[in-house]
Amino acid sequence: MARQRPEPSHITLGGREAVALTVEEYAQLVASRRQIGGQSARVRVLAQQVKRTERLLDELEALVGVPTAFCRTPDEGAGRRATADCHGTTGGMDTDCLRCAIAALLRRHRDATP
Repeated sequence: MARQRPEPSHITLGGREAVALTVEEYAQLVASRRQIGGQSARVRVLAQQVKRTERLLDELEALVGVPTAFCRTPDEGAGRRATADCHGTTGGMDTDCLRCAIAALLRRHRDATP
């Protein structure tokens, strides 16, 4: 069931149109304003966190740099994949391959549509 909005009483006070609220309606109005103010503050904090995270990602992307051509080969589907040249004799990824993987991850998440 939809809640109906209460209609305040319209009055004329000193020749000006005004609205009269009951004490309870006024208390609800003040409480709603406080809630909106609190939500607004939370949104501001979240917006600042998003900006900081974007700066971090930009700096990380710049630090990682452009992936080297020898490390990555095109892969149909989800971006790129590492080649056998990426792995050293120990079986782990070398530094350039790790840079490529991080750069691909950043691109994939940056290009993702919400």
